Amino acid sequence: MNATSDREFEALIERSSLGSLGARLLRARTAPHQARRVREQASVLRVLITGGDGYCGWPTSLYLSDRGHDVTILDDLSRRKVDIELGTSSLTPIRPIGERLEAWREVSGREIGFVNLNLATEYDRLVRVLQDLQPDAIVHFAAQRAAPYSMSSEHAKRYTVDNNVRATHNLLVALVDADIEAALVHLGTMGVYGYEWPTPIPEGYLPVKIETPDGEIAREVPHPANPGSVYHLTKTLDELMFAFYAKNDGLRITDLHQGIVWGTQTSQTGRDERLINRFDYDGDYGTVLNRFLMQAAIGHPLTVYGSGGQTRAFIHIRDTVRCIEIAITNPPRAGSKPLVLNQVTETHRIADLAKMIERLTGAEIANLPNPRREADENDLVVRNDQFLELGLDPTKLSGELRDKDELLQEIVGIAQHYRDRADFTKIISRAVWRKGMETAEDLIIDGPDHPLK
Repeated sequence: MNATSDREFEALIERSSLGSLGARLLRARTAPHQARRVREQASVLRVLITGGDGYCGWPTSLYLSDRGHDVTILDDLSRRKVDIELGTSSLTPIRPIGERLEAWREVSGREIGFVNLNLATEYDRLVRVLQDLQPDAIVHFAAQRAAPYSMSSEHAKRYTVDNNVRATHNLLVALVDADIEAALVHLGTMGVYGYEWPTPIPEGYLPVKIETPDGEIAREVPHPANPGSVYHLTKTLDELMFAFYAKNDGLRITDLHQGIVWGTQTSQTGRDERLINRFDYDGDYGTVLNRFLMQAAIGHPLTVYGSGGQTRAFIHIRDTVRCIEIAITNPPRAGSKPLVLNQVTETHRIADLAKMIERLTGAEIANLPNPRREADENDLVVRNDQFLELGLDPTKLSGELRDKDELLQEIVGIAQHYRDRADFTKIISRAVWRKGMETAEDLIIDGPDHPLK
């Protein structure tokens, strides 16, 4: 790249959604020592984490606290209430939030604050919390996060939209209302892109050329949305709200389009059983690889819906928490478009994952009717350049065989340890995308008493 194109490219980056982060990444390409400085610039921040009691929020809260940040969790504990509604629970025992926080204080010597607040309904309290805490960064996990649950009933569809969209909008309005300049990092999903895009999926924006009476002009536009469930629909609506409030009020917003998370423990949640993370295995909330590993551990066939030709993006929970810190310490500049980062590390076909677990554990594979309306097969290529350039060292299933097997066996070991807590009637996914779609019967009613092969 010559000096002229360097200047032109840097000017383009400064005008684009990447803002100051993009400029730093550009300079990092030609100055490795500057790239190291970018990665090492993490400072101690006051961080408010909405949804900090959940599967991703809890380990993130502990990780950021362990890294020296001043963390407060804001959560209405609704994920625990959904367990009661569905008659299920995490395979791992989740202690009351007060006990969790006290256990963290005991093992780490650090305090994490907690505010019990419903973002969707308690706007005035939210404003007061922001004014009192004056956070430097906000990590927004709070949402009903399960696509199957969001399609399971009219109530679930309405609740998902009412809860997720109102919560996000209240948070954006409150930041403006309280005059808080915190960087906002939102946990979105790869599902907003859909799974029918023919080329590598970029990070949020597409360069396009538009024909006008005065000739062709180049623009950068948001990637077309193609949600596949009501849950994914709420995340596409979030994107529109972020674009407006970044433009109108100068909010600094980062939207993380995350893949399917696998794994359970981080180094922080593993310090004490009272800190253990959620392990959802049911047909509504369980993520696919964790479900497979749990099923193998308890002697249940691996539930592959459809052919298994669906390709999806994945990320380990340990990488999720690292990505969050990278995002909060590298926000976009005020006045720029929302920064979009694809928070994924690899892609796999579901059938290939099932065969991997079959080889590792000897489990059987069961192909079942697919309750979703989706393509039976798809390809998926995703760009994740920005996290890699900012120093993420991914944990991959496609990595060294020994490391991969150790991670998988760790999850199997947790599942075996808590196998007596499993309810075999909750394993099959029966939330259909349209009424009348076929679903499978339970494959096993009572847990067989035999060890993993």
